[in-house]
Amino acid sequence: MLAATILGSSMAFIDGTVVNIALPAVQSALHATLAQVQWVVESYALALAAILLTGGSLGDLYGKRLVFAIGVVIFSIASICCGLSTTIAELIAARGAQGVGAALLVPNSLALISASFPAHERGRAIGTWSGFTSITAAIGPVLGGWLVQHGSWRWAFYINVPLAVIVLAITIVRVGESRRDDSRPVLDWRGTLLTIAGLGAVVFALIESKPAIGGIGAIVLLVFAFVETRERAPMIPLSLFRSRTFTGANLLTLLLYAALSAVFFFLPLDLVQVQGYSTTQAGGSLLPFILLMFLLSRWSGGLAGRYDARVPLVIGPLIAGVGLMLLARPRVGGSYWATIFPGMLVLGFGMAVCVAPLTTVVMGAVDQRRAGIASGINNAMSRIAGLLAVAAFGVVLSSAFNRELDRRIGTLPAGVRHSVDAQRAKLAGAEVDDADGRRAVQESFVVGYRHVLWEAAALCAAGALAAALFVERRPTNA
Repeated sequence: MLAATILGSSMAFIDGTVVNIALPAVQSALHATLAQVQWVVESYALALAAILLTGGSLGDLYGKRLVFAIGVVIFSIASICCGLSTTIAELIAARGAQGVGAALLVPNSLALISASFPAHERGRAIGTWSGFTSITAAIGPVLGGWLVQHGSWRWAFYINVPLAVIVLAITIVRVGESRRDDSRPVLDWRGTLLTIAGLGAVVFALIESKPAIGGIGAIVLLVFAFVETRERAPMIPLSLFRSRTFTGANLLTLLLYAALSAVFFFLPLDLVQVQGYSTTQAGGSLLPFILLMFLLSRWSGGLAGRYDARVPLVIGPLIAGVGLMLLARPRVGGSYWATIFPGMLVLGFGMAVCVAPLTTVVMGAVDQRRAGIASGINNAMSRIAGLLAVAAFGVVLSSAFNRELDRRIGTLPAGVRHSVDAQRAKLAGAEVDDADGRRAVQESFVVGYRHVLWEAAALCAAGALAAALFVERRPTNA
């Protein structure tokens, strides 16, 4: 059971980190613009965020093992299609299918553990699952970077196939089925479809600069909220948000993970295309962040019990914001230890301080009979944050990049200016032979990326404020 659920979840977790590391190689190989590269991430994130809660309900209805196994099959077939893609459009479509598979396997991996282990062993089982998936998350960027550097970006997707074969073999032979015995859940298909349509329209508007489509998306999301109040079994029970603490914790999740997702989307592009890192080095640069999260998670998990719950939820995001400002210091060049490492270390510590207490606060803010759906909503909120952040911060970076580039290329020869102008949409991925032209592109990207980091730090501060205002004080012995 543990082997199957750990390896199955790891496929989705590894994919989330490895693909970002592979993006510079994907952009170069498929001659993609920044918007197209954004869609490689966004198509996956949209499907995962919109179907995640429905995936859990499908497990309740048809059996957790069956839905988990179907998710693994869909994810692995989609991974093969990603690796075989010859155009950026094919890759975007295959990534969307990957997101559907992940939305089925991720919620049902933990649900299988919860349903199969007795209460006195469940905590250790979930802790084991969490620890091993953290280790795979740490290995993923380095292994993926090495495969991209010494093989091809396609291996960032093919790596999922042998894992899927092992997971399916263990699941079929050794994992028993688990099904709810009390009541058969009703699937909220209207909510799912409205979520996909609304979020998809908003993301499309941000990436493709179509404000009218964004307005339609906002209206669809309002319709979704109206429909959910009248559903017999809503995908997101809005009544949970009557709790100030639950609302504040989810607002903090939205702001904090939006900042984190934006930074980790653009960081590999900066490291590989501007700073000259290999993909292996770019993947390894994330290790301080991931290892601190892993090593300090047990310690930070007890902070909410020992102190006022707001303390780690206010201090952690503020520390993370300082880490983002440290990452904004470097220009082009410089050693990793002097430029990236300090910011990554502080960012990792700040996130470690608040992530485990945040989960504890979310779960403690609702009746324990609704803890599962509360956890699912919080997980979906973090996915939605990443989905919206990559789209919105792409606008921020592109705007700052183009303003700075206009200022820098005025003195360049006409032929170089024409070459740079023709490739603006690729940002730092532009292939410019002239050294001065290339330098102008790189410096302009750094300016744009710095704007992203500053605004991401502001989101962290806003998250800390949300925690201070909404999360209620709890006794230390609660």
